[in-house]
Amino acid sequence: MLKAYIEQTQKKLQQKQTDFYTPYGLHVYFKEPMNSPINVEAVINRVEDIVPQHLRSEVEMVIIGWFEEFEKRSINAFYKDGALYISNVQDDEEDMFDDVVHEIAHSIESTYGYEIYGDQKIKDEFLRKRKHLHDILWSTGFKAPLSTFMDSEYNQDFDDFLYKTVGYDQLSELVRGLFISPYAATSVEEYFATGFTEFYLDSNHNFLNKVSPQLYNKLAMLQKPEELDNA
Repeated sequence: MLKAYIEQTQKKLQQKQTDFYTPYGLHVYFKEPMNSPINVEAVINRVEDIVPQHLRSEVEMVIIGWFEEFEKRSINAFYKDGALYISNVQDDEEDMFDDVVHEIAHSIESTYGYEIYGDQKIKDEFLRKRKHLHDILWSTGFKAPLSTFMDSEYNQDFDDFLYKTVGYDQLSELVRGLFISPYAATSVEEYFATGFTEFYLDSNHNFLNKVSPQLYNKLAMLQKPEELDNA
């Protein structure tokens, strides 16, 4: 009975996980089936309902499966050449929504890079927080040169320091009220992308606006194409 139930469940999952196109022309392709009964179409519809179309313009395809980059970089999603590569291993629909929106943020960095980073406001806010983080970690016994904290670009060694040496569980407590999440401290690009995601997860924006006001102001501007044209 149990075997038959499992086979029937897997069959239903396979039936629901067929490739599809959204009304906006986004192609969703399953390289491998999801590991759990997540309604992928509902997740993608939610993304298209909430994220403005001009901020989704760089994404032509969503490819769901497992990729070697996930193992190499300890990630579960990435953006490359017009496609979002999303892990088929997800906790729930909210987890998948988070991944898709986060990678959309990275997709617009080339298109709107000047509007996002040109005035240095996000970078300056990020580095002020990094300096504060350095002081917090130093006082708790995690000794690392200040110079490593004042480089805004992604650095694998620094990422490993936060993720493996300090650990995200402890870091979550240390950055409370400073960064919206531990991963936001990784680089200025991830600071932007985690803020972008939070903007659509929390509709009242109170937390984001309080913790990262310059980032919030930039994200609010990005919602309006007419402001981007005049930026």
